[in-house]
Amino acid sequence: MKIRFSILNIVFSAIFTVQLSAQAYPFHRVYDTKGKRFVDFEAMVARLATQDLVFLGEQHNDPRTHQLQAAVLEGIARRRSGPIVLALEMFERDVQGPLDDYLAGTLSEEQFLATSRPWPNYPTDYRPMVEFARSKQWPVIAGNIPRRYASQVARRGLAAIDSLPAAERGWVAAQLDCPRDEYWERFRGVMGDMGGHGTPMTKEQLEATVWRTYEAQCVKDETMGESIAAAHAKADALVIHANGAFHSDYRLGTVDRAKRRSPTAKIGVVSFIPVADLDTANGKPQRKIGDYIVFTLKP
Repeated sequence: MKIRFSILNIVFSAIFTVQLSAQAYPFHRVYDTKGKRFVDFEAMVARLATQDLVFLGEQHNDPRTHQLQAAVLEGIARRRSGPIVLALEMFERDVQGPLDDYLAGTLSEEQFLATSRPWPNYPTDYRPMVEFARSKQWPVIAGNIPRRYASQVARRGLAAIDSLPAAERGWVAAQLDCPRDEYWERFRGVMGDMGGHGTPMTKEQLEATVWRTYEAQCVKDETMGESIAAAHAKADALVIHANGAFHSDYRLGTVDRAKRRSPTAKIGVVSFIPVADLDTANGKPQRKIGDYIVFTLKP
């Protein structure tokens, strides 16, 4: 009887631990687009842990998404014994030095933040991921183009990159491609009527402005794609990249650019979508977005 009671205690303790762990996650539902069904969060993470490149497409202003991104990192760490790299849209290539120094412990967090231009929501939304990577001694890649160069492209087009000094050209992807493809059509659709803001423009002026803005988007995607592929190739590592969902939805944008540079890589794409009602969340109409859709409860 004592042995049986002890076994029951262990079982109940395990059940309680699992329930407590599940309750620690913000309310969410995970839709498996290939299986066409809702699945458990841990089942998704187990699958992601077998990939080479994982893209976590976010809505930047959703705190529950960021909490779940951190949970993905933790879940993959439990399952993957090989090298893992965290890459972020939110840091730009020219601050890789301060980021590396902070991870190595040779720069204080105060100094790091003072020199790395963190996003305003870094303390609440991205710091947990960086600190988790730091605790695991993972490299963290500042993968994006410096914003000042993207702004120049938005004003002057891709020719702005050609005029950069040689010492600065390395902050941008070596190969830049900006075709008028499905990504362009989706981008143009999202941009909407830019003519309704600021100085009135002719149709031709409006089209040119949208195109230059799209070229700036392409330069970001090319630079992040190059950063991700280089990190993967350097140590045959699993690279987990956090980015705005438009950069990775439908496997376009950054995903497409990374795939071009790492053609044999296994890629997992997750899109986090905040909704008002989790009970009515429906992944079927959006199943082409990625491998998994994680619905979060909208703030």
